Amino acid sequence: MIIENEKGQRQTQHSEPMQFIDHSFGFVRVAAAVPEIRVGDVKYNLEQHLQLIEQAKRQHVQVLVFPELSLTGYTCGDLFFSRQLLDDARWALQMICANVKDMLVVVGAPLDMCDRLYNCACVVDRGCVNFAVAKSYLPNNGEFYEKRWFRSALDIKKEQVADDRTQRPLSDNKYIGITNGISIVRDMCFHIGSAIIGIEICEDLWSPLPPSTFLAMQGANIIVNLSASNELVGKDRYRRELICQQSARTHSVYVYASAGIGESTQDMVFGGACYIAENGKLLAANERFNKGNQLLVHDVDIEKCLAERMRNSNFETALQVFDKEANFENYYSCYRTWLDLEKDQLIYEVNPSPFIPAEKDRVEACHEILDIQAVGLARRWEHTHAQKLVVGVSGGLDSTLALLVAVRAADKLQFDRNRIIGITMPGFGTTDRTYNNALGLMKALKIDQREISIADSVRQHFRDIGQDENKHDVTYENAQARERTQILMDIANKENGLVVGTGDLSELALGWATYNGDHMSMYGVNAGVPKTLVRYLVDEVAREMLQHEKDKKASEILRDILDTPVSPELLPADKEGKIAQKTEDLVGPYELHDFFLYYFVRYGFTKDKIRFLAQNAFRDKYSNETIDKWLTTFFRRFFNQQFKRSCLPDGPKVGSVNLSPRGDWRMPSDAFCFMNES
Repeated sequence: MIIENEKGQRQTQHSEPMQFIDHSFGFVRVAAAVPEIRVGDVKYNLEQHLQLIEQAKRQHVQVLVFPELSLTGYTCGDLFFSRQLLDDARWALQMICANVKDMLVVVGAPLDMCDRLYNCACVVDRGCVNFAVAKSYLPNNGEFYEKRWFRSALDIKKEQVADDRTQRPLSDNKYIGITNGISIVRDMCFHIGSAIIGIEICEDLWSPLPPSTFLAMQGANIIVNLSASNELVGKDRYRRELICQQSARTHSVYVYASAGIGESTQDMVFGGACYIAENGKLLAANERFNKGNQLLVHDVDIEKCLAERMRNSNFETALQVFDKEANFENYYSCYRTWLDLEKDQLIYEVNPSPFIPAEKDRVEACHEILDIQAVGLARRWEHTHAQKLVVGVSGGLDSTLALLVAVRAADKLQFDRNRIIGITMPGFGTTDRTYNNALGLMKALKIDQREISIADSVRQHFRDIGQDENKHDVTYENAQARERTQILMDIANKENGLVVGTGDLSELALGWATYNGDHMSMYGVNAGVPKTLVRYLVDEVAREMLQHEKDKKASEILRDILDTPVSPELLPADKEGKIAQKTEDLVGPYELHDFFLYYFVRYGFTKDKIRFLAQNAFRDKYSNETIDKWLTTFFRRFFNQQFKRSCLPDGPKVGSVNLSPRGDWRMPSDAFCFMNES
């Protein structure tokens, strides 16, 4: 900013950057409500709505969604032609307005305009109904025949004028009509802070071109659906999958509320299904077929949706394709409020192990990951016409996984396992436990096993460069790592082979690798696998091997490797011959670092939000001070060590987070670590 000083001289004044702080970290509390109604009894139905609104208020809900035509009942049939029913519905809307001041409530009601009747989702905000979104796609087949009573929102034209009782001017938008002070719209987005809400009604979701698709391209990140979906055998599963798919496709939150058992009449039964999905993941669902009022409350993370959309360039492309069909200029700002997470406990499960597949899917996912790694390696092996694979086997987790993947690749290619050369290279810190496990595993897997001690060559190197062997500094450690890499590379040259890398994704994130040492290989099979996932992959192979008599010995060795502390074994063992150098004592728990890595790279969250999520995920395991300490360490190392990632060898991508400089992560090597700035 340019200002003048006391002498009239112009000078630049540097001010602190403006801080835009959302203390909710992008979380919004949404709810789907199912009142137990009586068909046609608007007064009774209103009482149930008000009870649920009060219940939602006590839980600090910000967006509350009711089912389709919930004030009158969806199954009213020709009663929708009753003037009394329509007037009662308008009266009930007024009563709801009188009871809603600090919440956005979307309620279903029939509204008439210019001699036409519309199935509407009425948006109650700050004590009034400002807009009502009409249903676009009216089912008229099977048990549904809505076109008998309602007109589609697609029929709304600009020339439909308001009646004499309203003073609201007509909008320039051709998709808005006005009746009794309520604008009936074809589509509209409603702002609540960073949340942008779009509305569709029941069948809209099932159509080939759902309104939510256009609303999402318009910017809506929360889609609410007021529905009256009856129950049939198998329908619920299909409906749930449809909701999750639309949520995934639009990178949005989807809140779905369907009519309850009170709607059941004649030939149809309703179950009151409610779902809340986020980016394709089902966060919450209620139990269907229950009596009484139901309220499903959950927090949703809008920032996740925004992060996904920023990475998806196809939203803009799709907008260009459909801009003639969609209306992209309707916005209405509602009240602005933050969810107070200091007072309200988060209603949101934060997974402490985001890289680990859900237990029900774990076996299948582990085999899929192993196949991705093995096929990638097999392709490189075939393409280069190499005779051998060369793997450094330390008896630790990472080299064990790399060896298992190499064996899997050989089996897929129907190559003799003797074409895999496993080399154990004991040094100054190698313990009997890891040494014996390395030899035993190579023997059990029937590969070409070799042992080459690095002690003499490293001592000679120390003499050459003037390094004191008793000085256990970074030179002492890295000289051993580089000597091992030199052996692997030279053996590969001698045998016409490829060196298979063993370093994992977590080590790459932290820079926990010796530059031009274990940092380098000809194909890094573990480059896309974080440390927490490595353990599950090895465990799955051990479990699978245990089922075969010929592999039981290998399975036993794998179990012992899983129980061995993570260590590079570059420092001498303790007096009892056990590992003295434990990685997690130095850089911090890998489960924390993997958590930090996931939410920073996958979603680009701020340090404050990642800290908040970690405190929720690990509240029973780590103190806030411990989390803060290792979070600071993570960002310092992540930014300082990018130069190691800028020259990584090829390796297969196995998940949504990857640090390959040719793929998902393009970061300048000398970027400033702004994440640790206060």
